[in-house]
Amino acid sequence: MGKGFFNTPTAVNEPIKSYAPGSPERASIQKTYKELYDQHANIPLYIGSEEVETGNTLPVNPPHDHQHEVGKYHLANESQVKDAIQAALKAKKDWAELPWEQRAAVFLKAADLISGPYRDKINAATMIGQSKTVHQAEIDSACELCDFLRFNVRYMHEIYQEQPASVDNEWNRMEHRPLEGFVYAITPFNFTAIAGNLPSAPAIMGNVAVWKPSDSQMLSAQVIMEVFKEAGVPDGVINMINGDPEMITDTCVNHPDFAGIHFTGSTNVFKGIWQKIGNNIHNYKSYPRIVGETGGKDYIMAHGSADPQVVATALLRGAFEYQGQKCSAASRSYIAKSIWPEVKERLVKDTKSIKMGSTGDLENFMSAVIHERSFDKLEKYINQAKDDKEAEIIVGGNFDKSKGYFVEPTVIETTNPKYETMVTELFGPVLTVYVYDDDKFEETLHLVDETSEYGLTGSIISTDRNAASLATKVLQNSAGNFYINDKCTGSVVGRQPFGGARGSGTNDKAGSKFNLLRWSSPRAIKETFVPATDYGYPHMEK
Repeated sequence: MGKGFFNTPTAVNEPIKSYAPGSPERASIQKTYKELYDQHANIPLYIGSEEVETGNTLPVNPPHDHQHEVGKYHLANESQVKDAIQAALKAKKDWAELPWEQRAAVFLKAADLISGPYRDKINAATMIGQSKTVHQAEIDSACELCDFLRFNVRYMHEIYQEQPASVDNEWNRMEHRPLEGFVYAITPFNFTAIAGNLPSAPAIMGNVAVWKPSDSQMLSAQVIMEVFKEAGVPDGVINMINGDPEMITDTCVNHPDFAGIHFTGSTNVFKGIWQKIGNNIHNYKSYPRIVGETGGKDYIMAHGSADPQVVATALLRGAFEYQGQKCSAASRSYIAKSIWPEVKERLVKDTKSIKMGSTGDLENFMSAVIHERSFDKLEKYINQAKDDKEAEIIVGGNFDKSKGYFVEPTVIETTNPKYETMVTELFGPVLTVYVYDDDKFEETLHLVDETSEYGLTGSIISTDRNAASLATKVLQNSAGNFYINDKCTGSVVGRQPFGGARGSGTNDKAGSKFNLLRWSSPRAIKETFVPATDYGYPHMEK
């Protein structure tokens, strides 16, 4: 067959639609939302070529209307998890040997399907199943997932293109093999894009995957599998299984062909999985790759020179978009005393104006938190703040789960910089503020750095360049994604590769070449054109 050095299309970030009143996309998404809301989806296991219905099911309920059922998903037993592993291993040889440009074409097609005919469906599924507003669904399930697929294809191309130097009489080459075995992907509820990226990034590099999505994300997970199948991902390359997470994890990490884990979720769960992998290290055929993005206790630091309106806007968007259910969400803030009165006034006023309700009403800025466990946890901390002398709720503080799991956007002001809600990850619309003396800016920077076990995102807001420079230096290990004069959320594939260290993960930077390299096993090849025929060297001569 013909050969060529192929260039992949230049990766460009997917344009974000506005869904403004009167726009065609607004009418289209409202129609699709209603259709999916009135349906009853049946979500099977995807194992090889089969869509397996086990009969052991759980319902899918929108968090903003938890008595309404939009579908059911089937649960796997241990035997079916093993079937998924075997399906992946069976598909591995043909997929690994497929020319790389053919793999590229599959995932570029998937991106175009999401950008075009599946855009409304994947957005509506995310709005219903995960209670994301149309804007949050658009930037996540449509745009970011398209970006992951297109940029990862481009990064694969660049990785393959980068070759070692050669000299006279030798040709040096580097090839990138997939890992030996299968990759286990565990994904969270809060980003449909992450759910699509964690199994597909290894697959782009020629690997096969067993994927366990969150049980709170099943509606959009099914759409992802529909897209992958229509795009031409061969049977068995990505297998989707749902069920008891501990059973599925144990079955995967106990398998001798386990080659790696691609994880996003809680810090404690990731540490537990790492420990299980360590306990099984003598059983594996190779050392597994362990890639994880975990928790965060992310901050916004406001210097006395900051514009109070900029600070208030960054706090509100950073803390309350998608109900604060982002690992990057602003959940603690340190604000100079000189600007706090104006920041507080603006923040309270804007927070009180927030509309909250069903994601079917496009005028809402916020909706419900993901499930009752999350609601109960947030209720506990808010009630505690109401009773504690060192904390004061300055806005919000109400909650109601009669119809949906609704928690008001809440701001707590504390006199204790180590107050519990300044330290503990809450994963909800609760922001805690500590007001510091302006002349203790540098001291407070060290406090920011030392308060949390995490190191995911953070920001400094300042019009004083020396202050911004000092913050960037002191806080260098406190955040893998650091923002100057912006909120601490909103990383974009290809522009701000995402990930943190400390208790926030392995910092392998989703949306970058660094991540894809983790799913490759390089082989260096040296070819000598005129081999030596005499074993001797000049120093041996008399």
